[in-house]
Amino acid sequence: MKRILFDYLFAVVLLVIPLHGCARSIQGAPVKNLPHLTSTTYESSVSLTMKEELVSLRKVTENSAFTEKRGYPEYKIGPLDVLEITSRIGSEHKTDTVIVRSDGTISYSFVDDLPVEGLTVREVDEELTESLSGFVRKPRIDIVVKEFNSKSALVMGEIGSLRYAHYEAASGRFFLKGKTTVLDLLVMAGGYTKDADIKKVKLVRGDKIHYINLYDIIYRGEVEQNVIIDDGDVVDVPELPEYGERVYVLGEVNRQGVYSLRDVPDLLAALSFAGSYTRTAVEENTIIIRGYQPGKKPMILTADLQAILKKGDIGQNIPLMDGDIVYLPRSRIGDINEFIINSVPLLDYLLYPGRYRDAYGSYEHLRFRD
Repeated sequence: MKRILFDYLFAVVLLVIPLHGCARSIQGAPVKNLPHLTSTTYESSVSLTMKEELVSLRKVTENSAFTEKRGYPEYKIGPLDVLEITSRIGSEHKTDTVIVRSDGTISYSFVDDLPVEGLTVREVDEELTESLSGFVRKPRIDIVVKEFNSKSALVMGEIGSLRYAHYEAASGRFFLKGKTTVLDLLVMAGGYTKDADIKKVKLVRGDKIHYINLYDIIYRGEVEQNVIIDDGDVVDVPELPEYGERVYVLGEVNRQGVYSLRDVPDLLAALSFAGSYTRTAVEENTIIIRGYQPGKKPMILTADLQAILKKGDIGQNIPLMDGDIVYLPRSRIGDINEFIINSVPLLDYLLYPGRYRDAYGSYEHLRFRD
């Protein structure tokens, strides 16, 4: 209900905003001069440090669940795993099911209390074959893991199989079958829901917490964040904030409004959702207001939509961030500082409604103006 009311009030406000500009060229920072500009460019050093830690978690070649030998990962057997052992004599074969005891041992045929915990299937095969050779001439056996019960990870929050089963956020334990990434684990759990905040997934390992941006993994190919899951890990997929992450598209577009960042991850997507620009728009002077906070100067970026659309300058199609305001002016804006000062009431209303109410108390000042 709050979200519906917010959107309604915003729509009413847009009806009373005269969006226009002045006659001189804008003085913001052109995005074409910022070649490395991405949605993560302005992250804190703490976040960058955490990314470096994720890289180390991604590069592991062995943990409690697997080890890499002979160039590929192999599962480590543990207590409560169920093994299927097939013994072959000539053309005949016999299959038995063996449970790994809590002390990590198994008994099979003439062999009792053989330690198998921490070994791979291949290693257990070699150990058991050697032990049986004292009783059987040239024993031939094959071993597979029938049930994986010794290693697991807990997944909680906005997960598909859990949400749809319980109609609310829940948690579930999923058994690891070898080398498993965080994306593998989420696929096992049925994926994430539409309400999931995939940019702030939490990985809890022991007394350490790591934050993973699934959006960057899936849509930007940052595989270094796709960490390897270990036994006992907890993965929490949180719910989006009440209003979610939003982008505001204003000015000379056909549908001014508030759009989910999930739907408008970049400048062209924002333009598309807003129904493109009007015939009176000065598209080469598009403005992106980023990081506005009361009392602080926001970052002002300028982009040339005409160059993107008609000249193929995709480098200016920058990724957007939560709270970005995309504004297409009717004519060229002169003094960018004066533009921002005059627009503070609207910025406060959009991003800090409580502050706007205390300072102004009405819609009188809600306008972008020169």
